[in-house]
Amino acid sequence: MHNVTIYSTPTCHFCHAAKDFFNDNKVAYTEHDVASDLDKRKEMVEMTGQMGVPVIKIDDDVIVGFDENHIKQLLGM
Repeated sequence: MHNVTIYSTPTCHFCHAAKDFFNDNKVAYTEHDVASDLDKRKEMVEMTGQMGVPVIKIDDDVIVGFDENHIKQLLGM
């Protein structure tokens, strides 16, 4: 079981695509809306040095953007 977290905003197309991917593949994840949660926004910026979303953390690996192939690789799919 992997620890998956996604930092997203409600209007981000790639955020929706990433969440659809996780839901379709039955991958549990924790979501943080960085548009409304300032603490999680700060956490995301400190982790990545930028404001782009989605930011997807799988265990200790961080992906900026929705890179389906990289996500599959990290999840062992």
